[in-house]
Amino acid sequence: MLTQVPLRAAIGVVTTLFASSLALAARADDASPWQRDGHSAVRLLAGSRSGAVLLGGIAFQLQPGWKTYWRMPGDSGVPPRFDFSKSDNVEAVTVMWPAPLKFDDGAGGHSIGYHDQVVLPLRIVAKAADKPVTLRAEINYAVCEKLCIPVEANAELGFNSVASTEDANLRAALDTVPKPATIGDPNQLTIRDVKRDGPKNVIVDVVAPDSRNVHLYVEGPTPDWALPIPAPVKESPAGVKRFSFELDGLPPGAKPDGAALKFTLVGPDKSYEFNTNLD
Repeated sequence: MLTQVPLRAAIGVVTTLFASSLALAARADDASPWQRDGHSAVRLLAGSRSGAVLLGGIAFQLQPGWKTYWRMPGDSGVPPRFDFSKSDNVEAVTVMWPAPLKFDDGAGGHSIGYHDQVVLPLRIVAKAADKPVTLRAEINYAVCEKLCIPVEANAELGFNSVASTEDANLRAALDTVPKPATIGDPNQLTIRDVKRDGPKNVIVDVVAPDSRNVHLYVEGPTPDWALPIPAPVKESPAGVKRFSFELDGLPPGAKPDGAALKFTLVGPDKSYEFNTNLD
């Protein structure tokens, strides 16, 4: 049976379908296709195009039970590595790292990273604000369950949208990046003091409203420093949660005196990053 549709209704249907197709195209333009392996997937995200400084992201999806690593992987693991050198009209890319989680590594230690899904925000500086920007990334990372599997992926994405469909997702990821702080800040969650305890040991006193779910990580001045994860001290002074770590894992010839250390303090709701020189 032939059904006649009024012209006005037909035009409305066509307009709706056309608008939907434009929305789908915009959504596709704001994210590269997923690059999948057996246990994970990765892609690039593009924020709105405005000025010479752009916000992008690297999105990871991980199968249940699998994890990938933070910039400092802990007692075991492989940190991700990114190469953006083949991009067009890109002066610099800064990778920002959401607050990580701590996992048992199955060998008596702990690794540091992410599970399920995570977006690493990217601060991208264009060489020329009025010219097209295309981000090309070579991404090398590891996914681990009981064994670790290396993954290599290549992704490409142009920054074209005046109002990107990924803006909210990228802002949410940016909110999970630890905020800069200074030792002794009057925040509810803060580092009160960092001090040496003999030639090899360092003590860090933390103030937290709920110390049960507080974790502390430390990094040296260069990536080849492999400092251990600070461990909670059972006997802590009143009002603080004390951590300690030994000055192990230094590269050959390096001296700890005056070394620039970076502490990441992660609580249930907020996280902060502290830079200090070791006395």
